Amino acid sequence: MKNYPAAYQIPDDFRYAVDKAFYKAVSADATSRAPRLSEVVPIRSGYAWEVKQGEIFRVVAPEGPQVGDLNIWYRHDPRERMWAARTRQLESAHLTTFNRIWSTLPFMRPLATITADTLADYGVDEYGGRVHDLLGTRCDPYVNKLLTGEEFDHHCHSNLTRAVLPYRLTEFDVHDVLNVFQVTGLNQDDQYFMKACPAKPGEYLEFFAEVDLLCAISTCPGGDLSLPMWGDETVTSTVSVCRPLQIEVYETRPDVLAGWVPPERSDYKGLHGLREDRSNVLK
Repeated sequence: MKNYPAAYQIPDDFRYAVDKAFYKAVSADATSRAPRLSEVVPIRSGYAWEVKQGEIFRVVAPEGPQVGDLNIWYRHDPRERMWAARTRQLESAHLTTFNRIWSTLPFMRPLATITADTLADYGVDEYGGRVHDLLGTRCDPYVNKLLTGEEFDHHCHSNLTRAVLPYRLTEFDVHDVLNVFQVTGLNQDDQYFMKACPAKPGEYLEFFAEVDLLCAISTCPGGDLSLPMWGDETVTSTVSVCRPLQIEVYETRPDVLAGWVPPERSDYKGLHGLREDRSNVLK
C-alpha cells in the first residue's frame, strides 16, 4: 500500500524543532534522581497534579497493564489546554518519544514533549494497532447510559471531573484525552477499535513540561481493556482487570536546562480580517 504524504508538513527551520540531544539529557537527569512527587492512583479513580515548567513527569504502570486517560492544561489559564485534534495532525494519531502535546487556539504552542516511552518498540501490530492513542477519547457516563441504559459514576470523564474540582474546574474543562498505554486503530470498516493493554509492571510514558502545567489522569474503569465494555459479549464487571497507575514528578537541574527557551503563545495578531472590514463587527 502506498504511503500518502501527511497534510501538515513541518518546515526545516521550524521554530519548535525538537532538540533530541536536549530532551535525552533532561530524561537522563530525571532517571538519576528521586522524584519530588510520587502518587499511586487507585483503580477507577482520578488524580490531578501540578508540574512546574522544566520538570519531568511520568505516568507509570506499577502493577502491569492499565489504561490511563490524560488531560493537560496550562496552569495559569485553563482555557489553554491540550488539543488532541491538532496534535494528531502535527504529530501523529499515536504518540511516542519526541512527539509534542500542542495547545488550543489562540495559544498554539507545545505544552509538553514526550521524553521517554518504554513501549516505543510496540510499533504496529497485525491489526494496525498502535499504542498511546489520540484517535479516541475518554469513556463517559452519557454514552454509557445511551448504550446500556445504566448509570455508572466512575467513567474516565467522571474521574477527571472529580479530580479537577479542587482547582475550580468542572466537567466543561475536561477535554479529549491522550489514552496512555492504550492500543487502538481503525478496522477495515474505518471504525475505531481497542485492544488489550501491553504494559508490563514498571512501564512508563515520560513528559517534559514546556510551561507550568495542571495535569489529571483517570485509571480507566475498563482496566487493561482485555474484557469488552459494550456489546453482546459485555461482562458484568471489569474490576478484575483494573490496576492502579502511579504519577512521578522530577525536578531538573538548572545546568541541564541551560540554553533551553520556553515556548511562547502564538503572536498572530491579524484579528481574522476584522480590521479590513468593520462591517463584520457587531454594533
